[in-house]
Amino acid sequence: MKVEREKLLEFTANVMKKMGCNDGSAKAVAEVLVEADMRGISSHGVARLKRYINHINEGIIDPRGEPTVVFETPLSLVVDGNNGVGQYVAKVSMGKVIEKARTCGIGMASVRNSNHYGIAGYYAEMAVKNGLVGISLTNTAPMVVPTFSKRALLGTNPIAFAFPICGRHPILIDMSTSVVARGKLEVYSRLRKEIPKGWAVDETGHTTSNPERVLTNLKERRGGGLLPLGGESEAFGGHKGYGLALLVELLCSGLSLGAFSYDTYTGKGKVTHFFAAFDLSLFGDPEQIKAYVIELTNVLESAEKAIGEDRIYIHGEKEYERREESLRNGVVEIDVPTYQELEKIAEDLRVPW
Repeated sequence: MKVEREKLLEFTANVMKKMGCNDGSAKAVAEVLVEADMRGISSHGVARLKRYINHINEGIIDPRGEPTVVFETPLSLVVDGNNGVGQYVAKVSMGKVIEKARTCGIGMASVRNSNHYGIAGYYAEMAVKNGLVGISLTNTAPMVVPTFSKRALLGTNPIAFAFPICGRHPILIDMSTSVVARGKLEVYSRLRKEIPKGWAVDETGHTTSNPERVLTNLKERRGGGLLPLGGESEAFGGHKGYGLALLVELLCSGLSLGAFSYDTYTGKGKVTHFFAAFDLSLFGDPEQIKAYVIELTNVLESAEKAIGEDRIYIHGEKEYERREESLRNGVVEIDVPTYQELEKIAEDLRVPW
């Protein structure tokens, strides 16, 4: 289904305002969710809106929560999100990080007591728009089974890294440290499709193709869950994905003294984030560096293609191309179940659709 971009932004913001958010929080949610759909990341788009409504109703999210700085140095800070809307907490925190990077060359923030913040790449990209390299990490609800375990203890714990280069979109690496994000299972579930084997395990620790079973087990914390990047055991590097997820926990939760993934969503969201930005001038002439990196991207893109393949992508390219198409046409593509859910939200909350 195609929906006008401006209509979707306005509707999403109005829903969040109806739920008690101020203009800033509501706009932040709308921007991040619609950006995800514009880039083809439907797992983190407006399909998440119903979840935020439920979390506000359940007291997990405080729509009026304002982030506060609880520790600060010239280079770093720790932020308490006070259970506010994740997108708003994240934008405020990354904004402060960018200010420090502009002044000192580098800035960092570890954040506790926040909530789901959408696509990690959005905040890394905020730094690039200011001429900086950006990093954005977050933990999540416990969904990932550590190597050799059958209990989900870690989050999907995405890592986003944005690097500016001359004459083209930045390199934007935005990935979960699990084989897939939970949102992918939700998409398959909505479309009534089986998931590929190797994405997740059931409560026995064995691979399953039933997304509903995995999602139910995760919700009720009965065992099983998503596999770390690399998959089962050590044969294909599952322990490396496990290590990356652990790294995210240390920077997000360890530095902020916040909740680890296995303690999130117990009463409050208690999600933790980490943001960093640094100026390329710390390493020389920024324009020279950005121009030099083009050599790397050119070599990668022009490499000999595998049989049957016609293109090698640089990270972020697919999403940026999809976004540009959406901007040209002024519309956002969403699936039918999500469209129907938005109609129901509009009816339930009496928000114009």
